Amino acid sequence: MDLGLLVFPHEGSMKPGALAAAAEDRGFESIWFPEHSHLPLASSRWPGGPVIPDAYAKTMDQFVCMTAAACATEIIKVGSGICIVPQHHPAWLAKQVATLDHLSNGRVILGIGFGWNPAELGDHGVEYSARRDVTREVIEAMQALWSQDVASYEGEHVSISPSRALPKPIQQPHPPIVIGAGAGPKLYSAVASYADGWGPMNGRDEIVEHLGPLRSAVAAAGRDADALDITVFNGPRDAASLTELDNLGVTRVVLGVPTEGEDRVLPIMDRYAELL
Repeated sequence: MDLGLLVFPHEGSMKPGALAAAAEDRGFESIWFPEHSHLPLASSRWPGGPVIPDAYAKTMDQFVCMTAAACATEIIKVGSGICIVPQHHPAWLAKQVATLDHLSNGRVILGIGFGWNPAELGDHGVEYSARRDVTREVIEAMQALWSQDVASYEGEHVSISPSRALPKPIQQPHPPIVIGAGAGPKLYSAVASYADGWGPMNGRDEIVEHLGPLRSAVAAAGRDADALDITVFNGPRDAASLTELDNLGVTRVVLGVPTEGEDRVLPIMDRYAELL
């Protein structure tokens, strides 16, 4: 099992390139950046509690930060943690991911989500109730663009006329796709049909309850259930709990670092590195 780091970057935090280089020097497997285009004042309660953290309004552009991290490093993987897929046009997102995969020499992990904020989704023209279907169609359209010389897609929410789209990703058929979402039958179906893994939202208990059914759904779809990428975001910070997750079949645990300067961040990274 690997360890990665995640940060909400803004203008007062440690720069993404410097953060990624420091993480690579300490042996971390991956560095992850979230995204929110904006935080509408009408935003409802977020999944983590009654008050939405200020970082959700301040976070910098995800793919710019991932590019800075990739260009400052050589080995560490760069991940979107997570990309709110229904808020993106598939042609642009496919090009961004493929371009970054080239700039990083094949180190991209595409963590994706459906979106939890109806107001933010609405400003992008996406109905909250349709977000899962929109996500599926965007991903399917991107997979076509990544894999075919001339690709097209026609869905209920996404339409792309026959087109050439380059570059293709270095990782084939595409970078790993990990869905960060709460578990249940809809999650099982999504992973089995178009993704490579799952990012549990509620830790150990959710993994124990749902990893078996998820693997069964993936196997029923004719895919290798043992190859699933299980990425736990905001995981535990003690060796015993990490060992238990490893024994459960978790691929990686991603630990959060504060959105602050290096005088605050580097000592925390050093403590995390002891867990390696």
